[in-house]
Amino acid sequence: MSDLAVELTAPNGKKYIQPTGLLINNEWVKSSNEQKIATINPTDESEITSVYAATADDVDTAVAAARKAFKDPSWRDISPTDRGNLMIKLSDLAAEHAEILATIETWDNGKTYNDSLGDVEEVKACLRYYGGYADKIHGQTIDVGPAKFAYTIREPVGVCGQIIPWNYPLAMAAWKLGPALACGNTIVIKAAEQTPLSILYLANLIKEAGFPPGVVNILNGHGREAGAAIATHLGIDKVAFTGSTGTGKEIMKMASINMKNITLETGGKSPLLIFDDAELDQAVKWAHGGIMSNQGQICTATSRILVQESVYEKFVEDFKKEVKEISIVGDPFAPTTFQGPQVTEVQYERVLGFIQAGKDEGATLVSGGEAFTKASSSGKGFFITPTVFTGVKPSMKIYREEVFGPFVVIASFKTEEEALEMANDTTYGLGSAVFTRDLTRAHRVAKRIEAGMVWINSSNDSDFRIPFGGVKQSGIGRELGEAGLAGYTQIKAVHVNMGSRL
Repeated sequence: MSDLAVELTAPNGKKYIQPTGLLINNEWVKSSNEQKIATINPTDESEITSVYAATADDVDTAVAAARKAFKDPSWRDISPTDRGNLMIKLSDLAAEHAEILATIETWDNGKTYNDSLGDVEEVKACLRYYGGYADKIHGQTIDVGPAKFAYTIREPVGVCGQIIPWNYPLAMAAWKLGPALACGNTIVIKAAEQTPLSILYLANLIKEAGFPPGVVNILNGHGREAGAAIATHLGIDKVAFTGSTGTGKEIMKMASINMKNITLETGGKSPLLIFDDAELDQAVKWAHGGIMSNQGQICTATSRILVQESVYEKFVEDFKKEVKEISIVGDPFAPTTFQGPQVTEVQYERVLGFIQAGKDEGATLVSGGEAFTKASSSGKGFFITPTVFTGVKPSMKIYREEVFGPFVVIASFKTEEEALEMANDTTYGLGSAVFTRDLTRAHRVAKRIEAGMVWINSSNDSDFRIPFGGVKQSGIGRELGEAGLAGYTQIKAVHVNMGSRL
């Protein structure tokens, strides 16, 4: 076997061939200086393997391949229907390889195997959805009178740089690949340095599906090196990023070098409002899933629960019971596990730091709040017990800052107006949720919440057919749904003189 792939056996016994190189122009290559990144199993802190890490020179090579492919007739002149069929073929291949893809995701990321299977299902659905859109992207004719025939063309943006996060490696890749490919763009996509393995396996499926060389180029690499090279590259026309607000701001600055088209999906501190007429048992269940699923590592996690005073105590007691019964922490491959480890030691330490901050600020720790060491016989792994704080004030760090872990704060409100003030008192504006049986109030509150998304009587049940994105410092632009296509096309207006003579 070449040194660009390695045979691995995952903890669940699955054997497979793991690519470890960079996919540029449909060829696996080493990085220009042969530097590598080790990827760690967060369940037991052991090294899984190491992969080649792209340099700025490698980004140059990938961009050149993408630019050549963008201009090549094999991609430029392919019919939109055939382009969509390639995407549908990739969707089918993802479904065929679902168990291996899910295995890699769980091993490298720490999310439960059932959740990883769900992510692969989303990959399949998202690629198929946008594959169907490929031949339905068109301009319009505009009637301005008989002297002129005017029409518009929706053209691809060009070469797109895409930077994906570690919390949903496969799903976030599909969210970005889908609309970009449907619109006819070419791509240089960078995996998160913490979780590179699953998208490298997907890369072989992209080749197998039949995409021409250079259409999709997949790089591993450090954000400060490869990510910065993508954001600043003069040969890249658009950059799409999912990650922290701080990094998103840096990418905005770097992308300004050639005024790149940008899509950013960044941080959140999403509120979940529970009014006294809510169906409380449902509010408890949805609130639990809204923050504790995926180890709390969700940008839209409803991590601030605001409960009307008259039902506050009852909710807190029921929520504590739900966490105790449902949030089983342990081996992510075990079918009974709800919560696996945090993705890295850095993230693990970050969450523990917020727990200490909550204690120091005087909030009341009512559940969890400590390292969990019983997941393996060695006591290793980046596990944290699901953490619940009450007695939280809006001025506290744990109320205002994104934790990105199994960590929730619960506060009370008296009136609808106060609830809205508390919900909107944040620099973020990604997701939000409202629980009430009064639909008039539900719609009224939904209109006034400053967020890109509002769930009424649910939380975090996003759908690939519905736009996803935020306001304020939670991002720019939208992914998913028809709206997700807008960031990957540009409109050209054509004016045809039908009789005006000078």
